[in-house]
Amino acid sequence: MTTFVDRVELHVAAGNGGHGCASVHREKFKPLGGPDGGNGGRGGDVILVVDQAVTTLLDYHHSPHRKATNGKPGEGGNRSGKDGQDLVLPVPDGTVILDKAGNVLADLVGQGTTYVAAQGGRGGLGNAALASARRKAPGFALLGVPGDLQDIVLELKTVADIALVGYPSAGKSSLISVLSAAKPKIADYPFTTLVPNLGVVTAGETVYTIADVPGLIPGASQGKGLGLEFLRHVERCSVLVHVLDTATLESDRDPVSDLDIIEEELKQYGGLDKRPRLVVLNKIDVPDGQDLADLVRPDLEARGYRVFEVSAVAHKGLKELSFALAEMVAAARAAKPKEEATRIVIRPKAVDDSGFTVAQEEDGLFRVRGEKPERWVRQTDFNNDEAVGYLADRLNRLGVEDALLKAGAVTGDGVAIGPEDNAVVFDWEPTVMAGAEMLGRRGEDHRLEEPRPAAQRRRDKQTERDDAEQEYDEFKPF
Repeated sequence: MTTFVDRVELHVAAGNGGHGCASVHREKFKPLGGPDGGNGGRGGDVILVVDQAVTTLLDYHHSPHRKATNGKPGEGGNRSGKDGQDLVLPVPDGTVILDKAGNVLADLVGQGTTYVAAQGGRGGLGNAALASARRKAPGFALLGVPGDLQDIVLELKTVADIALVGYPSAGKSSLISVLSAAKPKIADYPFTTLVPNLGVVTAGETVYTIADVPGLIPGASQGKGLGLEFLRHVERCSVLVHVLDTATLESDRDPVSDLDIIEEELKQYGGLDKRPRLVVLNKIDVPDGQDLADLVRPDLEARGYRVFEVSAVAHKGLKELSFALAEMVAAARAAKPKEEATRIVIRPKAVDDSGFTVAQEEDGLFRVRGEKPERWVRQTDFNNDEAVGYLADRLNRLGVEDALLKAGAVTGDGVAIGPEDNAVVFDWEPTVMAGAEMLGRRGEDHRLEEPRPAAQRRRDKQTERDDAEQEYDEFKPF
């Protein structure tokens, strides 16, 4: 069974952010010394990185579910939680990342190229970080944000300078084995090659890579045979080499018709019929092969092809072919646009961008969408009235309440924050004051006031007794 896999579906989950801690500082003679809850740690990211040592996606075929670690929750004493560890997944050079709909998310080419497939969630703030002059002693903390969940498709496209294309058993594997140090499987039956083979060739001062693409047949561009499985490996190659069999035993085939069929498949696949190419007439060591090569060569040259007659078995014509390929590779590299220096692109936010949208749906529900309000909702502990009031403050400062009024919302209308499958829905009560005023002195716990010295407490108690006795003397019955 082959160990080469070039397309997998991967389910990645980033780590969740750790929850913040709501804690009160305690020590001798100062049992309630103020908030000291630490922040939660950040969840780990899932990162794909190109590694030249990896040549297949087999590991992800067997284990398609990958998850980074969660951030740790904060603790008292202003101790922040530990960040989750990033999960780094090595992928082969030339891996394309797509979403489930087939849209390209990233094209990873070059050692060390990275892509963050899933971002870890933020850690929640502890009550120490939430304290302010107005909110001296918060009795709540923010929850950690869940990490991203993504279903992506990894698709490998071989990175090579030259692709050998042709019918099965045309001699592509034999040719790459004598041009380079590659040792592909070679046999006398169709579809011997089930995976692309790569080889490195040195011709003079030019070093290039050459790929043996598995055999193509009529209908390959529509998925017949191994067509669609491996036509993608031709996409990155700069030069195409048609390997034609001049010693085929099939009576209904000849080099010219084979060339026409493969050319049509490349055209139907899209974008491959314009690549520089040449023709190799292989197996001229066979007597009938040499005769057929002499017969079809004028016709092929009349079409504008450069034609080389070779024998992989007898090692004939290989030197001329390797230098001709080196020349075409050098020309293709020179024609590529030079890579520009890295530029920093700054995209300032529009002056009228509020960071959220409010829209009324057909059922009358008002839906609020935006990165900030949706994240704030996920960070709120709805079992804590103070935390709910803090959320109300934040939404009011962002302008959500004003936007709802402008959209026509009235008391009792349903309001949803977030997408349809994961939203918080509530009945709206418009207010002038935000949550802090509605809840009174929220965040100023009287238990956290500075304790009085013992002598002062004794004097205060004695004063209270004296006042009580005086009041009794003034109003006692005669």
